Amino acid sequence: MTDSVSTSALRLLGTPADELRIAAVGTSAVIRVARGSSAPGTGAARAAHSKIDVHHHFCAPQWRDWAAHHGLVKPERLPPWTRLGTDAAIRFMDDVGITTAVLKPMLPARYRSSAQLREAINITLQSMMEVAQSHPGRFSYYVPLFLDDPEASSWAVRRGLGQLGAVGVNVTANYGGVYLGDPAYDRLFHELNEFSAVVDTHPHNLPDGPSGPPGASGPPGGSTVPGIPNFMCDFLLDTTRAAVNMISRRTLDRFPNISVVLPHAGGFLPYIATRLQALGRFCEPRVEPAAVRDHLSRFYYDTAGPMAPAATLLEHVPADHVLFGTDWPAAPADTVTDLALPALEADPAFTPEQLRGIYHDNAMRLIPQLATA
Repeated sequence: MTDSVSTSALRLLGTPADELRIAAVGTSAVIRVARGSSAPGTGAARAAHSKIDVHHHFCAPQWRDWAAHHGLVKPERLPPWTRLGTDAAIRFMDDVGITTAVLKPMLPARYRSSAQLREAINITLQSMMEVAQSHPGRFSYYVPLFLDDPEASSWAVRRGLGQLGAVGVNVTANYGGVYLGDPAYDRLFHELNEFSAVVDTHPHNLPDGPSGPPGASGPPGGSTVPGIPNFMCDFLLDTTRAAVNMISRRTLDRFPNISVVLPHAGGFLPYIATRLQALGRFCEPRVEPAAVRDHLSRFYYDTAGPMAPAATLLEHVPADHVLFGTDWPAAPADTVTDLALPALEADPAFTPEQLRGIYHDNAMRLIPQLATA
């Protein structure tokens, strides 16, 4: 590992630039929430179910100012939602009935050195800790890890999990084309295993994809198919690739104390589960059908998306491994309130008891620290 930016096409945690573009499309809805208004008559009804949001993006204002000062980002090119503060988040949470949000930090930039990356991580960790302390019970947070810098990641694990009270770590599906599950990350996963860490994942841009529009230092991630943004299909494939690689490498067997959360209901994974069991013998290493069934039942899946009807997911996954997630504010507020939540509550695949688990109880079992946040 060198300090050069060439070690990864993009050092990115949380929401890649292209997912940020869709947030800009719904900026009016986000700003509406920021100004304190909400969909008429919805807040009280939604508050009937106490919710924990495990997919809640966060851009630290201190990081944004620091990164601009060092020439790593151009603030005017960041999407409008990155300027929304904690008050906007709490208004949104109150409208949806979210008691606690677990922050997924985004630090999109090409860092010039490992030392600079550590500084960026530390600024973000301090900001999230201050948010959590200023609003007891409302916020917890994940540690941002950059697995292509193992020294910085090891430091971040010790700092965030060991000292600051973070409830898990956030990683991307691939770094420079090296996917989760690869032996290159074993050292870090050994450390995470010692912490019994929750490992929250998020899609990245597909390796070697075209560059996207200017943003935080112009990170890659354009459309691989003209007119179809990468967050529409490519992100789901990226998550699926990471999950299949972890199954192939038996990640959960080798690191049995970690818990892996797959976003967006696991991407395409539930829909190819039978295909993977039937054809996994052609993978290298070979994927055994029993390993597919075992890992699918041990992964956790969030509902951010909005996700498709859940019947296929529940054919392979226990309902108590499904967690509520909104993708706010990268996903506009009206996407959550007008599409995702109504679809989830109307999905016939879930019983009322299962929905209560998805909204709250499953996350509490996975992350018991939330009880004392």
